[in-house]
Amino acid sequence: MHIQDIFTKYLTTFSFEFFPPKTEQGAEELFKNIAEFEALKPAFVSVTYGAGGSTRELTHDLVVRIHDSSSLDPIPHLTCVCHGESDILEIIERYARAGVSNILALGGDLPRGMEQYDRGQDAFRYATNLVKFIRVFNESGAHPDKRGFGIGVAGFPEGHPATQNRLLEMDHLKAKVDAGADYIVTQLFFDNRDFFDFRERCDLAGIRVPIIAGIMPVTSASGLKRMAELAAGARFPAALLRSVQRAGDNADAVKRVGIHWATEQCRDLLDHGVRGIHFYTLNKSDATKQIYLSLGLSSVSA
Repeated sequence: MHIQDIFTKYLTTFSFEFFPPKTEQGAEELFKNIAEFEALKPAFVSVTYGAGGSTRELTHDLVVRIHDSSSLDPIPHLTCVCHGESDILEIIERYARAGVSNILALGGDLPRGMEQYDRGQDAFRYATNLVKFIRVFNESGAHPDKRGFGIGVAGFPEGHPATQNRLLEMDHLKAKVDAGADYIVTQLFFDNRDFFDFRERCDLAGIRVPIIAGIMPVTSASGLKRMAELAAGARFPAALLRSVQRAGDNADAVKRVGIHWATEQCRDLLDHGVRGIHFYTLNKSDATKQIYLSLGLSSVSA
């Protein structure tokens, strides 16, 4: 379903993010969990794309499998890094032929060990240019849906790690929307005040597309540390850290703390009219399912 139709159908969207497993065993385990997610009736799901396209085929295969063998509506991530124009055209043509309706267009990160890679070899340096390219493809009429792909882009409530100037950062986001993005999904955050401020600044900048809040429940102390590494610049409120510390070595207690924190975030976001909530699941259904049950969530039809 095209993202424009999704936003017409649902007053509030609830969605999940998966990453493509690198082994057959991991893939089968994910699909067991996907059955759990499917029962929650999300508006859509997204599938990540490895740094520099390192999971290119895995991402494509997972997206097509979800599309063909479940009721879920998959949105693949696509990044600029390490791709020429012909690479990107081939990828989006394959998705169009497979009946995939939407793409999340991202700048992307360099793979580990390639920090000296010359980005001048890439067709596009920034997500804005990738959005423009997909929009040109849409206008060609090559997609079965004559509107072409629905296009999502990323937003950063706590600030983009590569852009220290917050005014310039908002200019860049506005450029992505003006280039043709249909919606924004945010990086994870743990303090809703950051999201509400971000949403207000988008409004001031004239950004009128739906903004979906990205939520990742803390489920372990080690997982919290990995989040700090992966989500550069992520701010962990002292109250959350204090609660995790109180739990000590009790893994179950740490998980309960993280789920409770994320549940309260979601409750507050819903109370303040969030357009959608996107759960970064790490391919596990348990924490997200508990949040759903606590809040009585389901994707709410208009």
